[in-house]
Amino acid sequence: MSETDLPAVDRSLGVTAPAGFRAGAATCGIKASGRPDLAVLAAETDVPAAALFTTNRVTGAAVQVSREHLSRRQSMRGIVATSGNANTCTGPQGAADAREILAGVARELGCPAEALLLAQTGIIGRPMPMEKVRPGMPKACAALAAGPDADAAFAQAIMTTDTRPKQAGVRLDLAGRTVTVAGATKGVGMIEPNMATTLSFLTTDAAVAPDLLHTMLRIAADQTYHCLTVDGHASTSDTLALLASGAAMDGAEPVADGSTEAAAFQAALTAVCADLAYQIAADAEGGTKVVEVLVTGAAGDTEARAAARAIANSPLVKCAFFGRDPNWGRIVSAAGAAGISSRPETMRLTLGDVIVFEGGVPVAADADALKRVMAEHDIRAHLDLGAGTGRARYLTCDFSYDYVKINAEYTT
Repeated sequence: MSETDLPAVDRSLGVTAPAGFRAGAATCGIKASGRPDLAVLAAETDVPAAALFTTNRVTGAAVQVSREHLSRRQSMRGIVATSGNANTCTGPQGAADAREILAGVARELGCPAEALLLAQTGIIGRPMPMEKVRPGMPKACAALAAGPDADAAFAQAIMTTDTRPKQAGVRLDLAGRTVTVAGATKGVGMIEPNMATTLSFLTTDAAVAPDLLHTMLRIAADQTYHCLTVDGHASTSDTLALLASGAAMDGAEPVADGSTEAAAFQAALTAVCADLAYQIAADAEGGTKVVEVLVTGAAGDTEARAAARAIANSPLVKCAFFGRDPNWGRIVSAAGAAGISSRPETMRLTLGDVIVFEGGVPVAADADALKRVMAEHDIRAHLDLGAGTGRARYLTCDFSYDYVKINAEYTT
C-alpha cells in the first residue's frame, strides 16, 4: 500500500475523537520540568486491544507487565502512561512500582489491574518516584474527559524531549456508518526500526475482533513505524497500542477479514500511523530536515529494506543533509555496504527531482536546482538499484549540532 493510496489525516483528531474513550492527565513531578507526566486513556467498557512492543532484549517494567496482561486477555479497559522515567533496569522494585501504578488507576476506574496496559518513557536506571506518582493517579482519573482539550492534555503528558504534541486521525465510512481512527504519539530520539522509539496510542470506534486488530496493527506498523529511524538506537520502552470500542457500529458485526470494510479500515489505520511517524521524524532531536529514503529496483523487498535502512541510519548521510551537501557518494556507499546484489552500473540516484548518479558515473546536475533541493525541509533520496521489483521506503532526519548537545547532556 503506497502513500498515495492512503486517506488524508486530520491532526485536530486525538485519542478521544473515536466514541467510547476518555483521557486525562496530571502533573506528578516525575519530570524536572514540572510539565504533565502521567496520562490515562480509558474506555467505557473492556474493549478489544492489540499492542506491539520493543524488540530490545533490555525492556522496561511497563513492557513486561503489559505483555503479561495481553497474554491473559484480549480486551482492555485502558492504558496508563508516565513520562520522564523509563522504569528500566530498576529490578524487582521497578516491577512492583509498575504494578502499583496500574492497581491505583484500576481502583479509580473500577476495573481489574490486568485490564490495563502501562507505558513508561524517560531516563533509564532511576527508581520511580512513587511518592510523587501516587497522588497523581486519582488526579489524572478525575480529569478524564472527551474532546480536543482532553486530547491535547493526553498528548502533552506523554512527551519527553519532544518539542510539540503529536496526534492525527481519519474519519471514514464503514458499511454506512462514520467511524474514526485516531491516535497520539511521542518520541524524537533513540529511534530505530523494530518498533522505533515511541509510545503510541491508537483508538477507534470501529468494531474489530482482537486477532484481526493485531494483524492490522502489525501491517500498519511494518509500513510506518518499522520504517522510521532517527539515530539507529532501539528503545527499551517502545509500545504501540490500539483499542477498538466498536461504539460507532451500533452493535453491527465486527469488520470481517478480507472484506472491503477491512481494506478501508487498514488504509485509515496505516494513514494515521504514517502521519504520526512523519511527525516524529519532523520533531527529531536536533533535526532540521525530514529525509525520505526510497529504494526501488532491488532484487527483492528484503534487499530494498536493507539498503534503505543502511542509508537512513548512516551518520555521514545525515550530516551531509544537515550541511546541505549533495554528497551522493555517501548514499551509494551506504547501500553497497548493506549486502545488495546490484552493481553501480545498474544504479540511478535522484535527490529531489535531480539525477546525480546513473550507470556507474556522476551526472552533471544543475547546481542551482540541486542547491534548492538540499535547502528544502522535506527531501527525497531515490536510489534505483536496477535489479528487480523490490521496494522500500524509510523516513529519517538529518544530524545537527543540537543532536549532539541534547544527547551529550541528557542526564546532566
